[in-house]
Amino acid sequence: MKPTKTKRVASKMASTDEAWESGRLGCDESSVRVAGPELESLVDESLGLQAISIRLPRHLIEAYKLIAAHHGVGYQPLMRDILQRFVPEGLKEVLQEHEIRAEAASKRIAESRKAA
Repeated sequence: MKPTKTKRVASKMASTDEAWESGRLGCDESSVRVAGPELESLVDESLGLQAISIRLPRHLIEAYKLIAAHHGVGYQPLMRDILQRFVPEGLKEVLQEHEIRAEAASKRIAESRKAA
């Protein structure tokens, strides 16, 4: 008896994760295709990404590549991750400094009003 289309798709889908993880799928040149500008733009837009250009010392890039390879990721995603971890603390520091300055300015204004 010939399996129905639904059964064939279901069995194919069930083994897809394993096939990708084991490398039976996607690890040869026939699986590779360069994304066109439209697809690249759609991916960037959907992920909220914007391309930038930055010059970094070669030794820093090589260090990122080494660390990224150790963790099984690309060096650019690693850079994004590190920046995303830094930014909240950096923003917190900036906001605290502005709060301190605003409080000091408020005190000076209050003192000048008392003196007047």
